[in-house]
Amino acid sequence: MTIRVLLADDQALLRSAFRVLVDSEPDMEVVGEASDGAEAVELARGERADVVLMDIRMPGTDGLAATRLITADPALAHVRVVMLTTFEVDEYVVQSLRAGASGFLGKGSEPEELLNAIRVAASGEALLSPAATKGLIARFLAQGDADDDGRDPARSERLGSLTGREREVLVQVAGGHSNDEIAERLEVSPLTVKTHVNRAMAKLGARDRAQLVVIAYESGLVRPRVE
Repeated sequence: MTIRVLLADDQALLRSAFRVLVDSEPDMEVVGEASDGAEAVELARGERADVVLMDIRMPGTDGLAATRLITADPALAHVRVVMLTTFEVDEYVVQSLRAGASGFLGKGSEPEELLNAIRVAASGEALLSPAATKGLIARFLAQGDADDDGRDPARSERLGSLTGREREVLVQVAGGHSNDEIAERLEVSPLTVKTHVNRAMAKLGARDRAQLVVIAYESGLVRPRVE
């Protein structure tokens, strides 16, 4: 199956470079280009995109607002958003994850990293492998605690619907571990881990693993660590 990719960035030169790279792969194709968030939302609907590479900073409707619009639309439930950022430490990254993005990627990433990110997002997984991602989540959620705490009481209550094993798995997911790693840590099969992850996602209303990580922090199940 071909992965349908939408490029959303206000820099035409960067979009062109991404198009050449993506279209060179046999399992993916660029189905549209947007120069702002509003256009990205419309193209996501019209072009049946699977993955949107979304720049965070764009004029008009920015990437954060566009991500919220996409993830709030039931008709776009299958669409995965990968945020593109110039700087690894970006104040909007965690907001993007909270809004429903599957993860983020630096614009300076290697071509293979970008292509892998598209495939990972399309498969429903989360782009949480880089250690920087976990650090960002911890730092910014900790800052949120000091301000308005940003917690969702409803999500905290829903944790009560998880079984003990599902909570264990959620803690491991929040640590950025893969299903195979979690299986080894808990001495169960990867398939069992996948089942627990899917059940936790359904019970907590999470789109993907990235959302599970944020929920784990916001609910207080996992406490942020500030380096």
